[in-house]
Amino acid sequence: MPVIVNVHKFARWKQEGKAVTMLTAWDYISAQIVDAAGADIAFVGDSMAMTVMGHETTLPLTLDEIIYHAKMVRRGIQKALVLVDLPFLSYQVSQESAILAAGRVLKETGAQAVKMEGGHEAMAATVAAVVQAGIPTMGHVGLTPQAVYQVGNFRQQGNSAASADRILKEAIALEKAGAFAIVLEHIPSELAQKISHTLSIPTIGIGAGPYCDGQVFITSDLLGLSEWQPPFAKPYVNLREQGIEAAQQFCEEVRSHRFQSDDAAQQ
Repeated sequence: MPVIVNVHKFARWKQEGKAVTMLTAWDYISAQIVDAAGADIAFVGDSMAMTVMGHETTLPLTLDEIIYHAKMVRRGIQKALVLVDLPFLSYQVSQESAILAAGRVLKETGAQAVKMEGGHEAMAATVAAVVQAGIPTMGHVGLTPQAVYQVGNFRQQGNSAASADRILKEAIALEKAGAFAIVLEHIPSELAQKISHTLSIPTIGIGAGPYCDGQVFITSDLLGLSEWQPPFAKPYVNLREQGIEAAQQFCEEVRSHRFQSDDAAQQ
């Protein structure tokens, strides 16, 4: 299947001022929706552990599970770049484990890139090792959901001068490591703006204000499918409510013996 978007385009897009659009996908149908909408990146994110699988955090998701979903997503994509999250503990143990996990994702799914959370010195070195192995990698700083128990809930990061300086330095380290773009999650917009102006690679925000070089959205939040949404989410339609109403109508028609009536069956 042809893929039009590739990692080499992102640095040029930043120079041109072209905003990057990134939406999550978790199966064939959601991938088709994201691709038909014209998103630049179809992101198989570990957020599916919560939005699709019903876990309280992203931590339970396994490498085998995300590979399974990424295969479905890749079959639904014609144009977008397919990016896959590396799940918790698939890359933190060692650089070798990171290369093997990232390699499995590309080899088994047909995805074009992976994403890893964190930008401290050891993680930047891991990103560099994965990139040097020929695997395009996106970084992720700010709120890192895989470290939820360490940072304390899903709260905004970078509010103090010290933490803001740390996040900026992590982003710079990830660019030097070879990341082609960096997600900035749930940080003050002023900090996101500073990071975006500092880096030569695109920043992609989620809950980080309007000054990033692109935005990523959880598609189930965008469509109003999620039971709970973060405060920075903006539903564009309420498919959850519409879906419940449609299912209720079906149940009512069956119970009143109006579903597939003789007239309907003949149409």
